[in-house]
Amino acid sequence: MGLESSVFSSQESPQDSAITRDINRTFPAHDYFKDTGGDGQDSLYKICKAYSVYDEEIGYCQGQSFLAAVLLLHMPEEQAFSVLVKIMFDYGLRELFKQNFEDLHCKFYQLERLMQASRPGLHGRCCKQGPLGTTRTAMDWKEYIADLYTHFLEISLEAHMYASQWFLTLFTAKFPLYMVFHIIDLLLCEGISVIFNVALGLLKTSKDDLLLTDFEGALKFFRVQLPKRYRSEDNAKKLMELACSLKISQKKLKKYEREYQMMREQQAQQEDPVERFERENRRLQEANMRLEQENDDLAHELVTSKIALRKDLDNAEEKADALNKELLMTKQKLIDAEEEKRRLQEESGQLKEMCRRELDKAESEIKKNSSIIGDYKQICSQLSDRLEKQQSANKAEIEKIRQKVEGCERCREFFNTEGRVKLVSTKKENSEEEEDTDEEKETLKNQLREMELELAQTKLQLVEAECKIQDLEHHLGLALNEVQAAKKTWFNRTISSIKTATGVQGKETS
Repeated sequence: MGLESSVFSSQESPQDSAITRDINRTFPAHDYFKDTGGDGQDSLYKICKAYSVYDEEIGYCQGQSFLAAVLLLHMPEEQAFSVLVKIMFDYGLRELFKQNFEDLHCKFYQLERLMQASRPGLHGRCCKQGPLGTTRTAMDWKEYIADLYTHFLEISLEAHMYASQWFLTLFTAKFPLYMVFHIIDLLLCEGISVIFNVALGLLKTSKDDLLLTDFEGALKFFRVQLPKRYRSEDNAKKLMELACSLKISQKKLKKYEREYQMMREQQAQQEDPVERFERENRRLQEANMRLEQENDDLAHELVTSKIALRKDLDNAEEKADALNKELLMTKQKLIDAEEEKRRLQEESGQLKEMCRRELDKAESEIKKNSSIIGDYKQICSQLSDRLEKQQSANKAEIEKIRQKVEGCERCREFFNTEGRVKLVSTKKENSEEEEDTDEEKETLKNQLREMELELAQTKLQLVEAECKIQDLEHHLGLALNEVQAAKKTWFNRTISSIKTATGVQGKETS
């Protein structure tokens, strides 16, 4: 069959233009099929064209591309063609397209009879092995949608107006793919009657909304709102569970099929051929209008999807440009930051070197000043020792002189206990004593002058020592001031350099 698909796809097809037109409208938002001329569209075109050549009686019908696309998402091109042929022939899907869709209208009649055949209460439940080995509970669903059938009669809504795509495309044209995949699995397991289960499940879950609509509102609900409801995987899962739980008797389906055939035969016998053809013509016109509406809806969805994709692409390009600009700006900022880091590292190195030099200089000055201060202290100590020794010697000498004066009776008359000269009276008791003491007085005066001279020299040496001490103290003050100035200069320079560096960096950062 895979070889046959290649052979058929290489032949000419009379529906080639219709196939080409529908390919672009099939899942236009899906990544595999959205690119014109891409692998997805190319494989889909080959399958649809191959089947139109393979089945000349049916050819290509609108909606087949959706079923083929679903199969392509699960298997290679040749296998997808084989499964499509299997579904069309062995599962009876192609019968719906034959004889002016006569079998399709029979399915619509069966669906309406299933809705109409209402019974109050439950008719019983039973466990049954479901598809894919699941266990399901069969339940009677009829009583839930009988009133919905009555409402459809009141608003003149027939099954072919909302259920055509359900049967012809197996729900693939409108509903989300994860829901469609479950439906195809059930179809391959249990046959085409699964469509009734899903259709009745959709009608049951939507009954409350449909009972509130008129004719136009119901059509819009089936076309727009119903597929959107099952974009939620939870809703789709609940629907499939409900569809598997519904019990549909094959005998009743056969019975409704015989009823439809008998009804058609009676209509054919009773109706005038012209009226029958007119009715058939009206039905075909309605089907054509409906198909055109669906075609317009699909085209609108395609255009909308393309516009949305173009907008998304433009937005993505704008975001990419903005991100590229931001990336360039970030790179430039990174380069500037690296340059600033390098400059700050150089300045930090220079500042450290300058601080090290200033610190070495300050330490050298401190050592020098410490040496000067040590010498000054040593000199001061020596001078203090000499001064104390000189003062002690002078005191001892003065004490000796005072003792000598005190030991001499004549000297005591001229000196007091403090060593000062006393005032003597001009009156002398006798001149002899005065003459005897002149020579001694002269001697004492000479000694006194010598002592005064020696005392003056000692005082002079003391003054000179004090002057030297003051001079040394002055030098010490200057040295201390220089040390303090050197410390302040080095510290101020360091602080200024740090402030300058941090100030410049702060300005550049701001």
